[in-house]
Amino acid sequence: MNKRDSFGSRIGFILVSAGCAIGIGNVWKFPYVAGANGGAIFVLFYLLFLILRGIPVMTMELAVGRASRASAVQAYKKLEPKGSHWHIHGWFCILGCTLLMLYYTTVSGWMLDYAVKFASGAFQGLSNEQVGNVFNTMLANPSEMLFFMILTVVIGFLVCGGGVQAGLERITKIMMGCLLVLIVVLAVHSLFLPGAAEGVRFYLMPNFTAAKEIGFGKVIVAAMNQAFFTLSLGIAALEIFGSYMSREQTLAGESIRICALDTFVALLSGLIIFPACFSYNVSPDQGASLIFVTLPQVFMNMAGGRLWGTLFFIFMTFASFSTVTAVFENLIAAAIDNFGWSRKKSVLVNFPIILIGSIPCVLGFNVWSNLTLVGGRGVLDSEDFLVSNLLLPLGSLIFLLFCVTKSGWGFDRYLEEANTGKGLKLSRKLKPYFQFILPLMILFILIQGLL
Repeated sequence: MNKRDSFGSRIGFILVSAGCAIGIGNVWKFPYVAGANGGAIFVLFYLLFLILRGIPVMTMELAVGRASRASAVQAYKKLEPKGSHWHIHGWFCILGCTLLMLYYTTVSGWMLDYAVKFASGAFQGLSNEQVGNVFNTMLANPSEMLFFMILTVVIGFLVCGGGVQAGLERITKIMMGCLLVLIVVLAVHSLFLPGAAEGVRFYLMPNFTAAKEIGFGKVIVAAMNQAFFTLSLGIAALEIFGSYMSREQTLAGESIRICALDTFVALLSGLIIFPACFSYNVSPDQGASLIFVTLPQVFMNMAGGRLWGTLFFIFMTFASFSTVTAVFENLIAAAIDNFGWSRKKSVLVNFPIILIGSIPCVLGFNVWSNLTLVGGRGVLDSEDFLVSNLLLPLGSLIFLLFCVTKSGWGFDRYLEEANTGKGLKLSRKLKPYFQFILPLMILFILIQGLL
């Protein structure tokens, strides 16, 4: 039997867990969705739903991990009543983590590619139109995308191969430290651009007229969705880190710290993007193209643009890569726990699965660009739809029901585990909210996502 890995420090646990939650989605998607939904009003609802839903479900994933000291399948088996089948969801968690990495490695590769392009001066002397075309040229080039995807996968597994403390924790501490410094430097720089105040006002001043035009219902739903997806709950991506953490701190307190870091990065991303867009008279509501088409044009028009562009995409690379290594660790730990393999063997088996499985996403933009899968979507959008709209909300609902129903682990055992240690404790009075209101909120997101 393999000796169980653990974190060397509390800060290591918080940074690795926050790194898992902090990804590309909440760095570019949060500012874009906030901007499209009335700015500050959206932000206020987002924070409210993070407290009402995100933190409770996070404590549940972490509680299952910490109480069992195992990855999802074995965790359910240890905690579920005899003869029940909750552990089947553990296999879907492994599927969810695998599927997430089959497209996330490609997008992480884009970030790395752009960091290299800016650093090497590839954008120097290009017109705005030519800067915008760089993204399409990259998508049309399978060998370029394959190179950066493979590099992402290789580095990710090398980090995780070193173990939890020597590999994952050590590297994530460095990456997250650099990420937090970079985001502050970039945000401060953006705030001093000419006309930046207009962007800040758009982002952080409540605009009731805009919210009314959009519809308060739509703003609330958008905030609920964003608060749900930002933490990657439901596929046991965080459960595994619960299995490595100490019992010295309560889970509510640690969950708040992880959410606070995740939110800090999301909010500051907006302070980088909106002032820059308003300063250069660029529309900030363009989704994915905002990062790869609009912002490079903005950087190339500002003084020292090559440096600021390089720093921004290094920051984006760290944001995406912290998620890659965290989810790789989940897959490695699942194989160690379920099959009794060594870490080395688990890395060697998972590596080709992810590498080969990620190729269709790369080819979906060029060689297989005519291929449509789920609901007429391309490869990346199909994989993302299955993870984001099905496996995350459904998985969160299963974790929740497992922790609060008698047929599962049960509310009393969950509460005891969550409140073990020093720090903020959850009240027993929350039981009706956890049992009745929270499941309905998640069910609403699931149904809405599938429709």
